[in-house]
Amino acid sequence: MKWYSKYISVYDKPFADAPADIIHKVKENIGKLQSKEPMVTISVIGYNEEKHLLSCLWSLSDMICKYPVEIIGVDNESQDRTADVFKTLGIPYSTETKHSCGYARGCGLRHAKGKYHVNIDSDTIYPPRYVEILIDKMIRKNAVGISSLWSYMPDKNHSPFAIAIYELCRDIYLFLQSFKRPELSVRGLVFAYDTALAQQIGIRGDIKRGEDGSLALELKKHGKIIFVRNRKARPVTGYGTVSADGSFFNSFKIRVRAGLKGIARIFTKQDFYKDENDNLIK
Repeated sequence: MKWYSKYISVYDKPFADAPADIIHKVKENIGKLQSKEPMVTISVIGYNEEKHLLSCLWSLSDMICKYPVEIIGVDNESQDRTADVFKTLGIPYSTETKHSCGYARGCGLRHAKGKYHVNIDSDTIYPPRYVEILIDKMIRKNAVGISSLWSYMPDKNHSPFAIAIYELCRDIYLFLQSFKRPELSVRGLVFAYDTALAQQIGIRGDIKRGEDGSLALELKKHGKIIFVRNRKARPVTGYGTVSADGSFFNSFKIRVRAGLKGIARIFTKQDFYKDENDNLIK
């Protein structure tokens, strides 16, 4: 059985259908984790994520971490019961009325009390030692930021073999790219960083995608961005932007073409990126 199997039992299901005993247990465990003097802030952002949020928070409630933590939420003014999930589970949350991942992450960052800030996406399930492994390595390496890898959940439309090939190719490319351009290899769902430094820099909310890379670009001016490839720090997520490309095979082809087209960036550094008009939020 996979470590995440039990959490999938409530994944992609309305909160009203969630078993009361699971809700009670998650609330109880999260209450025990919450520290008044956290070293690590774990902020969970969600926009219309009612069907995924409980499974994410259930996985976080089972975390094993030697560092004092706080778990906070950000509801990006959802139209479903995202806010109710936070409220029912006793998680302090804020409502961000400006819509984008960047605005939501920025809201969480502004309310963070911990020295380190860990981004969490509501449609993602995290292994028990995820936070501890990231913070351990950040401290040992004296880094300003850290990013992990992630996997996709096998389902009837995506075979384990196809997922494994896709992830292997992606992971190799991200690994090679991380040496010269770490900002292009980080992803928001698996990103942690120095809170005070990030608060000083700020997170862009005026772009549809790339707020994580933009933050990493500025962070790397102050220290190292490092990467974790430990399987125990590898969460699983839904298909998100991958599914927007149609079939899994089509998504693979699109990304291979894009990777080959930009292959030169693996060997060069860059300190400035021009915004693309179609990526700006008007």
